[in-house]
Amino acid sequence: MKTNRMCAILGNVHRYEALEPLTNKRPIATLPFDCKYRLMDFPLSAVANAGIDSVFMVFNEGETQSVFDHIRSGKEWNLDTLKNRYFLYFFQEFEEKRQRGEDYFSSMIDFLKKTPSPYTVIMGSKMLANVNLRSVLRIHEKQKNNLTVVYKKVDPKIIDDYDTVLTFTEGNKIAQADIFSGKTTQEKENLCMDIFIAETNWLVDYLEKAQKEGKNASLSNILKAELADLNSTGYEYTGYLSNISSIKAYYDANMDMLDPVKFSALLYSNQKIYTKIKNEVPTYYSPDCQVKNSQFATGCVIEGEVENSLIGRLVNIMEGSVVKDSIVMSSCKILENTRIEYAILDKNVLVDANITIKGTKENPVVIEKGARITEDIIKG
Repeated sequence: MKTNRMCAILGNVHRYEALEPLTNKRPIATLPFDCKYRLMDFPLSAVANAGIDSVFMVFNEGETQSVFDHIRSGKEWNLDTLKNRYFLYFFQEFEEKRQRGEDYFSSMIDFLKKTPSPYTVIMGSKMLANVNLRSVLRIHEKQKNNLTVVYKKVDPKIIDDYDTVLTFTEGNKIAQADIFSGKTTQEKENLCMDIFIAETNWLVDYLEKAQKEGKNASLSNILKAELADLNSTGYEYTGYLSNISSIKAYYDANMDMLDPVKFSALLYSNQKIYTKIKNEVPTYYSPDCQVKNSQFATGCVIEGEVENSLIGRLVNIMEGSVVKDSIVMSSCKILENTRIEYAILDKNVLVDANITIKGTKENPVVIEKGARITEDIIKG
């Protein structure tokens, strides 16, 4: 398959209050995952593995610093060569133009008209999965329809109120697409994974018509609202999936990576997941430390006890401290004789000596980025 068969539109502009404070200073796309990754690594890796060389990204204004810091030149995803290109736009510019009655999709349409790719993939960031876009494209070409939507049959418990669930006819056509109400008698629901493939020329016409009619400035929202009317069919994804729309979902997805089966299913399937390369020293484990069923990024100093936890880069866990069932992001420092259980520590947190931070599996404690903890925090 030629490398320019598809171009890509990536982004997730919806803000999920249930993920705060982790998303106070970053988009969901740059949330750290499994010690060294970011959530956006998964759609970017799907793009790289499919040989896509043109990417159009949309983010909220004021949330792009961490995006630029992570992507940089795009080298890790083969976006830094002479023939490859990527662009980043603010969603608020689209919305402001829409309110003024201007052609708010003009930059996206211009991108699509200049690409040589006959097909376009549209992807979000909150559906954590390892999707083979080449396989989706093959099915799309066989079905000869306007739009192919990737979905997975899931337990309704993992579906968020903002998500879309699908109903199919016998011919795998999408008969109905509804915002999930939370009420269902089904053991499994067809969750729309916010991944679409369309013919590029059809998408250009669709966008031009949408902006003339003043429709929503979010492309994925328009598509999901009209799936039943767009000659759409489904592609069933059967791999690992986590729907990151709350603190609990984020915590559970990270903890899943301590299960070898789920870890391999997501990160070591037929497709590699790429991330920003860090050239750092290995983690140091002191002779007296105790480590059980945990993962560590590079550059850490571990002198205490760590169990069932994920530890990011450059973390220092000092002597006498215990970290269990927790996520500790990069550059945190945990001083002596501290106990941390069922917690998420964002980047650059300092925990003073002799402190207890304790949540529960259903309600983990979240410590904001850059905080200093001087008193016990216990959730019952």
